[in-house]
Parts: sequence; C-alpha cells; structure tokens
Amino acid sequence: MVELKPAVHIFKIQKIKNISKMKKLLSFFIFSVLLHTAFAQDETDSSYAPPPRTVENRPKDHLQFQLGSLFWQQSPDSVTTKGLSRSFNFYFCFDIPFKTDPRFSIGIGAGVGSDHMFFDKNAKRDIDITGDNGLRFRQLSGADTNIRYKSIKLHTAYLEAPIELRFMNKPSQYNKSWKFALGMKIGTLVTAVDKTRFERDAAGNRNYNSKVKDRKNFNNLRLASYARIGYGSFGLFFQYQLNDFIKEGQGPNQIRPFQAGITFSGL
Repeated sequence: MVELKPAVHIFKIQKIKNISKMKKLLSFFIFSVLLHTAFAQDETDSSYAPPPRTVENRPKDHLQFQLGSLFWQQSPDSVTTKGLSRSFNFYFCFDIPFKTDPRFSIGIGAGVGSDHMFFDKNAKRDIDITGDNGLRFRQLSGADTNIRYKSIKLHTAYLEAPIELRFMNKPSQYNKSWKFALGMKIGTLVTAVDKTRFERDAAGNRNYNSKVKDRKNFNNLRLASYARIGYGSFGLFFQYQLNDFIKEGQGPNQIRPFQAGITFSGL
C-alpha cells in the first residue's frame, strides 16, 4: 500500500496552480483512501474480509505426515484382528489457490501409504497370503495347534496420489488458521507381506521371524475417500477405502480398511 502524504502538504511542495491538476491529485487521494479502507481489517472484528488475491506467506501444506489407527470394516468372524493396528502415510503436495478467494485451494500430490494390520496371536488361526486358490485365514489343527506366536502382522504399502479441496479461514496466518480438506486418493499396491514372529512352531523351533511376500490375492488398486480438519500444523484425518481390499473370489469379500488418526502438515 502506497503511503500518501496529506493533501495540503503535497500542494505546498508541488505548488500546483493548474486547477485540472488539482482535481486529478484530489481524485487520486480519495481513491487511495478508499482502497486502503477496503483492504484494512479491524483485528477486533470477527467478520471475514477477503484478503488480497496474492498472499505471499500463505502456508502451502506441501508436506503431510499421518499416523493413524487401522480397522477392517465388514470383515468376517474368521478374521480375528487384535492389537494396535496402524497406518503411516506421507505425501508431498502442490497447493493451487483459487484466484477469486485464496481461502480455497486445490491440493495435488503423491506419496506412500503403509498399513500394518495385527491379528490375535492366541486365536489358533494364521494367515496364508500365497494360496493359488485365494487368501485364507486358517483354523489351526493337528500338530499346528502346538504353534505359539509372538505376533502375526500383514503389511501392505501403496504408492498414492491424493487430490483434495482445501479451505483455510486465515490464509496469511498459518498458526491461527482452521483448515479443512475433503479429497480422494488413488493408489497402487507395491507390496504385501505376512510378517509372523514365532515363539515356537509345529516342529519345535523357537524364537524366529518369518516374512512371506505375495500380492496376487489383493486388489492392486486402492480408491479411498478422506477428510482432514486441523488448526495450525496439527489436525485429524479420516480415510475409508471404497473398493474391496481383497480381489473378488480370492478371499473374504468386502473388507474395507478404515483409518483415523493425527496429521502434521507444514511448509
């Protein structure tokens, strides 16, 4: 904003004698005052006044880190999940503000989503992800009932591309702004690993870990909807997978992972 000197002072310095020039200067002075008043905001006024279209220090939320609890919705009774199953998500996003109102923007990016689902080690069941006839949650029988597990975990990782509609009530004040986002994520499965830790197996072997990789029975595509709400750098997120986690006919149908947790964003 250009700082204007009082009109009288300007007149004395410039010694304007031409009436037409005085009219032009007076018009410019009035226009400047009106422009300054239009963009000035009273800090005690809770009503919103649209900020300038260009907000130099508007936070971009380029980096997002999410830590959440993981749940499987609509899973059958044969799936005995237990423990602190969790998700870790990390994304880099570009922020594209609306020209008409910088409170709104579009976020587009790419990143990684990693899920860790734990199963009940005392349920006398294990998981077989390698079966040619599909993924199975097996009931232990015979000598297998002597198996003792420390933990049974299924780890899956996705390359994902999120796109979201964002709203920030104070675009130029990062630490004092409420932020909301609604979006979708499209992901492709990178790996699926059965990580089992044995206290003792059926042959009597003790204290070792087993890792089995196979993703043929899982849907390679993940389509999820999600929402974020936060204040400053911290917030909450919720995510729900819209398509089946396991391929049709290759295991329990209609398992839909759901995530809820905290998010940190910055830069």
